[in-house]
Amino acid sequence: MTEPLSPSAIDILFLQARTHNAWLDKPIDEAMLRRIWNLARMGPTSANCCPMRVVFVTTPEAKARLQPALMEGNRAKTMAAPLTAIFGNDSRFYDLLPKLFPHTDARSWFAGPEKAEIAATTAFRNGTLQAAYFMLATRALGLDCGPMSGFDNAWVDREFFPGGHIKSNFICNLGYGDHSALFPRSPRLEFQEACIIA
Repeated sequence: MTEPLSPSAIDILFLQARTHNAWLDKPIDEAMLRRIWNLARMGPTSANCCPMRVVFVTTPEAKARLQPALMEGNRAKTMAAPLTAIFGNDSRFYDLLPKLFPHTDARSWFAGPEKAEIAATTAFRNGTLQAAYFMLATRALGLDCGPMSGFDNAWVDREFFPGGHIKSNFICNLGYGDHSALFPRSPRLEFQEACIIA
């Protein structure tokens, strides 16, 4: 647990990893999605609340339902991707806390109209963390990611989360990226531009 990852592993997760917009014609099966999930679910969330929910858009019919919600610049690459993950956050995540955090009554921390704001904040923060874990797990298992937020959330929620208590966060194309189609990497902020040691 105390040994650092190898340089090649760090390359896979961060230094050489890129956001992909073009994809090789290689399918992703359900077994791979389960492997990614089983890694990603191990990342920490507050009170082990695990609010992220995922819809994997894989079929032509499901892609046709997603396409009208996408901004024009995101349509072609999303339709060409082997699959698209829709990451959503369950505003009623606390109903599962008796299972996920059984040693105390954690459900009472979030349930009820007077606690709706803290529940929503908790769901958004921790669901976003889980989606990031999911992308790292995807990269760790040899696949590539193309996350994006250019879509109509209300449309996606109606189509894919009709119950109303799960709200879409962002979407992410998954597959084996076509590295020949990558753009040069954009700059990143330097330490001193973004960090303060207090």
